Amino acid sequence: MIVRSMDEVNDTDADIKTENWRSRRIVLAKDKVGFSFHETVLYAGTESTFWYANHVELVHCIEGEAELTNEETGEKHIITPGTLYLLDGHERHTVRPKTDFRVLCVFNPPVTGREVHDENGVYPLVVEEDA
Repeated sequence: MIVRSMDEVNDTDADIKTENWRSRRIVLAKDKVGFSFHETVLYAGTESTFWYANHVELVHCIEGEAELTNEETGEKHIITPGTLYLLDGHERHTVRPKTDFRVLCVFNPPVTGREVHDENGVYPLVVEEDA
């Protein structure tokens, strides 16, 4: 059983901060459960484009409001608390938070926490080495 508080994640290597967002990676590949789990806050008035070519991501909004654009189709959605989106087709997408936008995210395959978005917004596929 894994029990972990946010205080254990805050200000560690699993607490990633950028100008546009903060993502606390609570469960990572090293936990060996088949997915990773993150709490992310995207800041009001910012714009972030992502493309998880190597991962499926589920995003569940628990606070705030944002416009989500599918960059492949141009389709737009307003995401509010209780709404989720699933990037099951590895869609390139842009998030424009109208307010601070807090979401819970699940990635498969799990991220290690060492990934960095490249120039296309893609996370490389990084795997944990078995000890």
